Amino acid sequence: MENESVKPGHSLSCAGDICRLESITPLARRLNCLDMHKIANICIEDIPHLIGAKLVSLYVLDESSDILHLEKHNHPFLINNIVSLNQNPPSPMVAAVRSKDLILVSNMDSLQKNSGMGFQRPFSDNYETKSCIIAPLICQSRVVGVLNLTDRVDGGEFGAPEVSVMELFRQLVGASIGNVELFEKTQKQAQTDGLTGMSNHRTFYETLEAELRRSQRYGGQLSIIMADIDNLKPINDNFGHRAGDLAIRQISRRIRACIRQIDIAARYGGDEFAIILPNTALEDAIGVAERMVKMVSSSPITWDHNKIDLSVSVGVGQYGGDCCPGEVTKATDEAMYEAKQGGKNRVVVFEQKDPV
Repeated sequence: MENESVKPGHSLSCAGDICRLESITPLARRLNCLDMHKIANICIEDIPHLIGAKLVSLYVLDESSDILHLEKHNHPFLINNIVSLNQNPPSPMVAAVRSKDLILVSNMDSLQKNSGMGFQRPFSDNYETKSCIIAPLICQSRVVGVLNLTDRVDGGEFGAPEVSVMELFRQLVGASIGNVELFEKTQKQAQTDGLTGMSNHRTFYETLEAELRRSQRYGGQLSIIMADIDNLKPINDNFGHRAGDLAIRQISRRIRACIRQIDIAARYGGDEFAIILPNTALEDAIGVAERMVKMVSSSPITWDHNKIDLSVSVGVGQYGGDCCPGEVTKATDEAMYEAKQGGKNRVVVFEQKDPV
């Protein structure tokens, strides 16, 4: 007698169920990693085979901007690279992410008609069928992405067996993506100064060593700027350390406003900053340093109704790949202290002396 609880086209034999379970276990093990590339490959290459889907796309959510970014897909046609969660009316994918619930769509046209919502579906004509699964990826009750699967291989509709598998995988994939994000956040925190968001002292030296090796291998010069905050101790003594922290943060922002994205700015010490400018002529580096001095001193900060003037003393130097990190920082540091001893709020250039 036919089992009426199973929809036609979706029946699975016991052997099929066992085969599917045997396929899930190794995939679950492979998903337990910190490699986003491997996770995306499993989502695009392995999971679709397990449930019989032709087309799949993986989006990862940037919670700070409420934007889904396309991580990987196997579509032979154009799809959206980014999708805003703030779109109105929402697409079915956005609706699923907002609800956090997996959505099984038997017929997309019927869903749109019955819901009374004008879904955005700019690429709907590219699909062979109207059935799809939209699976928000969940990590500790929050959405970290979404996996979309459509066009069943046999041309039929997705049903309860596929939903059961995807309910499991959306938790497994979500946990893996969440672990990657947590690992990357931890790595970034280990490399970053907590007060300014700049690279920290250790990261500066690691980057400097790498850039010097690059210069040695490929040629070219490396420019370094070191800046020391003038009068930070009097600011701390007169207004308190919170005012001093505000001064450090403001100066760090003004310094970063003067450099390029490829330049590396670090908080070198309590009141000292260091900037690496790859492939930068000394003349250009001097121009950047002078901009920093002018930018920092351009306006005071206000603390408890008191105006506090800011300034920095800056040293600049240019070095080849034959120098070691200690030599580079020592020489630039000396130029910086010469600027401080010469009246502060100024730039001094380190000039290499020819050997006698």
